[in-house]
Amino acid sequence: MSLDYEGLPRQYPHRFLPEKIDLVDWNQIEGYFTELQNRQFGSVDDLRSWLDDYSELLIVVSEAASIRYIRMTEQTDRKEYRDAYLAFVENVEPKVKVAQFNLNRKFVESDLRGSLPPDRYGLMERKIENSIRLFRDVNVELEKEERKLAQLHQSVIGAMTVPYEGRERTIPEMSKYLEVPDRARREESWRLTQGRMAVDRDQLDDIFDKMVLLRDHIARNAGFENFRDYSFVSRERFDYGPEDCFIFHEAVEKQIVPIVREVYGRRRNEMGLDSLRPWDLLVDPQGRPPLHPFTATKELVRGCEQVFEKVDRAFSDDLKTMTRLNLLDLESRPGKAPGGYNTELLDLRLPFIFMNSVGRDQDVWTLLHESGHAFHVFEMRDRDLPYLYRSDNTPIEIAEVASMSMELLGGEHIASAFYDKADAARSRYDHFLSITSLLPWIATIDAFQHWVYTNPDHSRQERRDAWVRTYDRFSPGVSWDGLEDEKRSLWHRQLHLFQSPFYYIEYGIAQLGALGVWSRYLRSPREAIEAYRGALALGGSRPLPELFERAGLPWDFSATIVEEYGRELRKILIP
Repeated sequence: MSLDYEGLPRQYPHRFLPEKIDLVDWNQIEGYFTELQNRQFGSVDDLRSWLDDYSELLIVVSEAASIRYIRMTEQTDRKEYRDAYLAFVENVEPKVKVAQFNLNRKFVESDLRGSLPPDRYGLMERKIENSIRLFRDVNVELEKEERKLAQLHQSVIGAMTVPYEGRERTIPEMSKYLEVPDRARREESWRLTQGRMAVDRDQLDDIFDKMVLLRDHIARNAGFENFRDYSFVSRERFDYGPEDCFIFHEAVEKQIVPIVREVYGRRRNEMGLDSLRPWDLLVDPQGRPPLHPFTATKELVRGCEQVFEKVDRAFSDDLKTMTRLNLLDLESRPGKAPGGYNTELLDLRLPFIFMNSVGRDQDVWTLLHESGHAFHVFEMRDRDLPYLYRSDNTPIEIAEVASMSMELLGGEHIASAFYDKADAARSRYDHFLSITSLLPWIATIDAFQHWVYTNPDHSRQERRDAWVRTYDRFSPGVSWDGLEDEKRSLWHRQLHLFQSPFYYIEYGIAQLGALGVWSRYLRSPREAIEAYRGALALGGSRPLPELFERAGLPWDFSATIVEEYGRELRKILIP
């Protein structure tokens, strides 16, 4: 499949740019930035009109980038798609950043901005002021190099396949063999996958070495001591800081890790094993065959439509719209980038879902998750939110509440759509276990990143040692005896470390929020959905505490809230 962008409907006419414009090179774009730079403001209305036109330009440029990113990830083995994406990264984005900085400075220097209504423009002003604080001309080229390294990482990972059972299989596809009851077969598939990753281990380390140095250089150019501190500002974390993350790490270590360790101990006993190995974590401990919720992708989509019909009919209608418009690319295939994501085509105000389904139970939960992101786009669609409040700029902490909540709400209705009652209960239990075990992994990845970027001159061996120390701190009790090399490179599997540094703690904060939405849904479904949709419709137009409040959630990820939700998780996992 390849995105058919040209065939998608255009329902929101431009007011500044020509219709059906695809800004693919700087020669097309420059004149619009120049016009905005030279325009004079005679009144507050002039300034508001200028901001609307500026937003429209950024939306169209962002969409041009999204189109090229989608096509590149859909087919990493297509040279023309890789070249088109890299050409945009190299030749367009750096110049856009400079032009955007100049327009941001023009706005900040205007005396009229003090007369703008703060309810709509207050947070926007803060974002623009923050961007000016961070911008340095010298970083434009460095950021371009970082994006090129990220694309190289995508190509390396996307090219990985394993010959197994008569054909080449992708790395995501191999994960389904970790669910089979035959332990020898699980171990074989795990070792094959790790062996294939080991082939490119040095190249992945080389890429990351270069990324760390580049990122540290970018941070120091902007006046920061390290990339960690720079990232908290660049990610607009106005409402929490590193110390809050450390509190979260400690809370997870004390409240959640013991639950996972106890569940894993029960698993080990059920399986009659002396110790759990990495290939023993996804199989059913009672020896039942893997859940097989669907065969064809159409069945996955149809089942999720049925699930969403029970949560809220509007959600089901949204997914049907995406199906009709071919805005879903769900199947794993050679040459396709790993992972999954939802992105907004900002000008069309439509979402696009990308994932790698192989017929596993996990694929159902992944589509529920990515659909939550898509519903966020649909809820914002008619709100006429400017670029700085839309998907690209919506805080990840609330964006992931949108997706993780939909996993939990949808999970209450997977029976009949995918399973009988017994298998639905099994799937749901496994999902709550995955949530519980994810929290220590989030703490591991986040704590590791704090170490990496506050110690940027580390050696490769020091990084491996730091990883092992951090992993062991949050370890739920898995034996890596004889697998020390694999353990030292386990972090390679986390794409965020390469593609989106310091984008991970948000998942932990959002997971707590999602548990709050879910617990309220069990008590009062209509109220929970109303609050959920109300928060999503605001996009990024309010500070995080206000967005959480609109969703009916406390802005709190301290030991108190972690302990509270830990008790709820324990009730399900250790009844």
